[in-house]
Amino acid sequence: MSKYLYGIDFGTTNSALAIYNEETQMISHTLIIPSLIYFFADRNAGYVVGDEAIAAYLADGMKGRFIKSVKQILSRSSFIETRIQGKRYNASDLVAIILTELKQRADHLIQENCRKAVIGRPVFFDDDDTQKDTLAQNRLNKAAEQAGFTEVRYQYEPIGAAFAYERTLMQKENVLVADLGGGTTDFTYLVLDPAMAGNKDRKKDMIATGGVYVGGDSLDAAFMWEKGTPYFGKHTQYQAAPGKYLTVPKSLFANICSWEQMNFFNSLRIQKDMENYYHYSGKDRKFKNLITLLENNLGYSVFQAIEQTKITLSADDIALFSYHQMEIDMEEQVTLDEYEQVIAKEVDRIAVALDAFMNNHGIEPRDVDTLFLTGGTSQVCLIQKLFSKKMPHVNLRSGDNFQSVAKGLAYSGYLFG
Repeated sequence: MSKYLYGIDFGTTNSALAIYNEETQMISHTLIIPSLIYFFADRNAGYVVGDEAIAAYLADGMKGRFIKSVKQILSRSSFIETRIQGKRYNASDLVAIILTELKQRADHLIQENCRKAVIGRPVFFDDDDTQKDTLAQNRLNKAAEQAGFTEVRYQYEPIGAAFAYERTLMQKENVLVADLGGGTTDFTYLVLDPAMAGNKDRKKDMIATGGVYVGGDSLDAAFMWEKGTPYFGKHTQYQAAPGKYLTVPKSLFANICSWEQMNFFNSLRIQKDMENYYHYSGKDRKFKNLITLLENNLGYSVFQAIEQTKITLSADDIALFSYHQMEIDMEEQVTLDEYEQVIAKEVDRIAVALDAFMNNHGIEPRDVDTLFLTGGTSQVCLIQKLFSKKMPHVNLRSGDNFQSVAKGLAYSGYLFG
C-alpha cells in the first residue's frame, strides 16, 4: 500500500501538485506547471503539456492547437467536445491530460503509482449556479478517474491555502482567506489553530465559504476589450448595402477577449463571415489583424503581452503594452491609473461579493484577526487596495501564490478518515 498522498491544485493558469508522505507527515516535493496543452500541427506528433507546450507552440510556428484556461470550460454546458488532430476531446479529456502529466511527473519522483489524491475545487465553478457547478464537478471526477486516481477527495481551494498558512502559526486566529486565481475569487472564513493541524475533524473550524466567478482572466479580458480589440478592428465599418455602412458585430471581439471561447472560435461559418466583413470593409487593415490572429493561433502570445503588462503594473506606475507578430503591431504606454480604470468593474464585482459574503454570514471586520491572500491575482495593486480599504485594521498576510493551495490540500488527508 502506498504511503503517499497527492494534493492537487488544478488551476486556470497554473497547476501544482504536492507529494505528502503519510508516514513522516511531511511534504517531500512540490511540482508546478502552466495549465497549457499544445497539439502539434502534425496530427501524428501528439501533444505536450506545461512549459513544453509553450516551447513547442513557438517552435512549431504556432500552427497547431494551443489550449489555455481549460478549467474555464468545466462549467460550460454549451461545450460538448472539440476536434483536434482528427480526434474528439470533451472537457474531461482535456483536464485529464493535465492531471495525467502531473501524476506521471510525481510518480516518477516517488517511483510508485500513487492513486490517492485530494483535489482542489473553487467554492463556485460558476456564479452560484447549481447545475453548472454539478456539471463541472462531474467532469472533474471523470478527469481524475481518467488520470488514474482511484481514491479521491475534494477540498475547497481557499481551505487548502488556509491549512498551509496554519502550519506557520504560533497561536489560534480567525482568518479570512481570499484565493484570487485565474478563473475565480473564493472566500473562506475559518478558525486556524496550530494545535489542530492534522486533526481528523475540522468541520467545526470552517465557518463560511463563498466566492465569485471573477479572476485574473477577467482582468485580462477587460484589458483586451479596452486596449486590445481596437487594434483588431472593433470599430470597423463595412458596406452592408450600396451606400449603407454598419459596424462589424461586437460579438466577434467579445469572443477574442475570452480564452475559453477563443480556443473554440474557429467554425467555418465564422471564418466565412469574417472574410465577408473584410471584403466589404474595403480590406480594412485592422480587421485583417483579427483574421491573422485567429488563422495563426496567436491568442496565447497576445495574452502573454497583456499578462506582462499586468505584472509590470503590480510594481510600477507605468508599463509598455507591446506586441509585434505577423504584421500585428500594438504598442502603447499604459499608466497604473488607466489600468485600474479598465479593471475597475471586475474588481467592483469582487468587492460586492466580499460584502455579500460577510453580510450573509454575519462576519464583522472586527471578527477577523488575519486576512490571508493567495493566488496570482492577489498581487494586482487595485486588489490589494480593495482589501486594505475594507479591513484597514487587519493583519494582511500572503503565502506562496502558486504552491500554498497544493500544500494545504496535501495536508487534508483527514478527508479520507
